[in-house]
Amino acid sequence: MESNRPKRKLAGILSADVKGYSRLMGDDELSTVATIEAYRGMISDLIASFRGRVIDSPGDNILAAFESAVDVVEASVDIQRHLARENTKLASNRRMAFRIGINMGDIIVRRERIYGDAVNITARIEGLSEPGGICISKGVYDQVKNKLDLGYEYIGEHTVKNIAAPVKVFRVLLVADGPVPSHEIPYELPAVPSIAVLPFDNMSADPGQEFISDGIAEEIITALSKVPKIFVIARNSSFVYKNQAVKVQRMGRELGVQYILEGSLRTSGSRLRITAQLVDATSGRHLWADRYDREIEDIFSLQDEIAFKILTALQVKLTDGEQAAFWAQRTNNLDSFLKYLQARSYLWGITKEGHFKAKQLSYEAIEADANYVDPYILIAWVNMFEARMGWTDSREASFRNAQQMVARALTLDENHPEICVLSGIFHLYNAEHDKAVAESQQAIALGPNNADVHALMAHILRFNGRFEEAVTMIRKAIRLQPFYPAWFLAELSMCYYYLDQFSDALATAEKFKDLSISRDETELMHWYYGMLVINHVRLGQREEACLAAEALKKVFPGYSLAWDRSFGLYREQAHLERQHNDLRAAGIS
Repeated sequence: MESNRPKRKLAGILSADVKGYSRLMGDDELSTVATIEAYRGMISDLIASFRGRVIDSPGDNILAAFESAVDVVEASVDIQRHLARENTKLASNRRMAFRIGINMGDIIVRRERIYGDAVNITARIEGLSEPGGICISKGVYDQVKNKLDLGYEYIGEHTVKNIAAPVKVFRVLLVADGPVPSHEIPYELPAVPSIAVLPFDNMSADPGQEFISDGIAEEIITALSKVPKIFVIARNSSFVYKNQAVKVQRMGRELGVQYILEGSLRTSGSRLRITAQLVDATSGRHLWADRYDREIEDIFSLQDEIAFKILTALQVKLTDGEQAAFWAQRTNNLDSFLKYLQARSYLWGITKEGHFKAKQLSYEAIEADANYVDPYILIAWVNMFEARMGWTDSREASFRNAQQMVARALTLDENHPEICVLSGIFHLYNAEHDKAVAESQQAIALGPNNADVHALMAHILRFNGRFEEAVTMIRKAIRLQPFYPAWFLAELSMCYYYLDQFSDALATAEKFKDLSISRDETELMHWYYGMLVINHVRLGQREEACLAAEALKKVFPGYSLAWDRSFGLYREQAHLERQHNDLRAAGIS
């Protein structure tokens, strides 16, 4: 009789299904079946690679069992990241977003199938997950919270049918569910209307048209950023939610804004259809929504029209001067504009090949319209980045080309904030410190919501010895761009060092290191060790300073005081000498 006893075991259980599967099947059965079969095969392979076993996979559902909580959570994270990448290859209306629920419990195993309350609870937890997301029970959370480098958000107790006790559920925070902002404390809403513009969904049949839908959103951000009476989140932060199914209330909390603009774009031949809706993220209430069916040549006036409707909905009135700046168009040449949008889409990948393509397309945009200012600015940025990354045969030639692009751009539009701040950077490189500050101040006036302009002004102010003002400026840049790049923290830490706030400088340097590693932005890691050296010296921690100096030499064998001097653009040489004296004290020569 012993052999008839049910086999029991403790297992990590994964349940997954597709949100909106019935709609996908109704729209296109053959395409949906092909996609679900491909995705199911990929998911099964990933489950097996984490020592899991698929138990059942009827329709769009997948049920799997694992031997440990760590394995099932790691597998789920990998699954969602792979699916997110695969979905970018499909039109927005054909993407397949899975919800995943995870639980840990005692199960009954019979003839390769599993049963029990733990399985039923897993299915209910899956139903609480957002598309593209993962939810886990508290039991799983307790097992993995100190073992995996992930974030978690408690979403409360939930009653499960036929289960007496409520189930405590946590949401796993990962790239497929929207990254965790770089800041740690929720932001308060600004006193003025605040908004984030999400990337528009590409509803066209061709995924290659995505650069147009992204470009529309970016142009709306650019138009709104000129208005000093509102607060606009930078593109780099609002675009982290691209292809993510995240509730507007959560985005509002993470970005610290009240309003979210979302939309979609569909192109068909020479026609385009844009839908847009403005949502109050604090309540979920829709303030305004509209649909536009136009010829593609109307794209210029259309994006400005949408931006102006947003201002109207937010009850923001513009002065005559603000209206002139708001409605200013920099090109009416569609080919040039589309080339530029495509070039800009390559810029954000931060790869040598992508930057080469961005530069090539920008020159083609200029060939189509030599008076279009934005491609000149993009070429300047690319040249400066190539010089910084060592992707050029001549750093000096790259800087010279960038400076020529900025000079040409200035003749076309002297009121463009990015042109002004780049001009300020070149004045800084030429030791023209007063002109550098004046240009950056003009850039702030023209781009009150431009995070990069604020961060670059902080850079200029630091080299002018105005460290407290630089701290204020970099904090404003961080507020405008909650998902800020690691180099923002580099500027902040350097300012703390010169303000004799050495512990704050070290703490900020540690955040810089962690953020650089998590974002794969480790090209400035030598700066991290340099900051450890000079601050430990100031704190009298000689042993720590020497260890950091050894690490600095390992990550950057060519580092020297002479090399650093070429980047030491300080107005007062005493500031550079202070830094170098501290480096010498730890053995750097």
